[in-house]
Amino acid sequence: MRKLIEFDCAGETLVGTLDDAGGTTGLLIVSGGNEIRIGAHRGMAQLAERLAAVDHPVLRYDRRGIGDSTGENGGFESSAADIAAAVSAFRATGVEKVVAFGNCDAATAIAFFHAEAGIDALVLANPWTIEAVDEMPPAAAIRSHYAAKLRDPKEWLRLARGGVNIAKLAKGLRKASQKPPEAPAGLPARLALALSDAQVPVTILLAKGDNTAIAFADTFKRPVFDAARGKVTVVPLDSDSHSFASPEDKAWLLQRVLERLA
Repeated sequence: MRKLIEFDCAGETLVGTLDDAGGTTGLLIVSGGNEIRIGAHRGMAQLAERLAAVDHPVLRYDRRGIGDSTGENGGFESSAADIAAAVSAFRATGVEKVVAFGNCDAATAIAFFHAEAGIDALVLANPWTIEAVDEMPPAAAIRSHYAAKLRDPKEWLRLARGGVNIAKLAKGLRKASQKPPEAPAGLPARLALALSDAQVPVTILLAKGDNTAIAFADTFKRPVFDAARGKVTVVPLDSDSHSFASPEDKAWLLQRVLERLA
């Protein structure tokens, strides 16, 4: 049964959708960016429906200042209280074990705040590690993009015929050639610490062609993540869809979530 629920968070009201089911191991879906709880392409609503059909309750909610919830939107960095309030509301329905799923900056938020919320396991899709300095994609994604183009004869023909924006190409090549820092600071270092400190199972799902996933995979190779690598399971998908939009991607995501719920 699907129903709306409301619960308190720091004096504001969060609105969620509960897909109730008979099991006591449930999935908490944390939305990324400024996305409402239905998800891109209705993906999170469909995932919830399919999980509830096999006896796993699911709670989706809008954090403060998003969708139907009241308050001010402070972004994923300010979402610790929202996640904790959602876990508490979920457990109040009878759920005993909470697995949390999030995509993009929601994945990073779950990694940061799961311990204080009392979450039992994490499924993190395409974690956000990018601290933007310009409007361009991260350097690792640009390198991947141009490597693919250089292998395609049609792109060489397009260049010869003047079909390529030379100024944009030069700007991209300059960024792609930048040497990454040996020891990532800021957001990547904080994520590395959060993952290495995690005392619960962590699965990381990566759509290999997605810019956010490419940036994470590049950063994840560096020494700052050495301790984290031994504690998490990374599962790649041959897709460029950040939101797992195709029917095949959605089926793959469902199976990975079911594996963690089991």
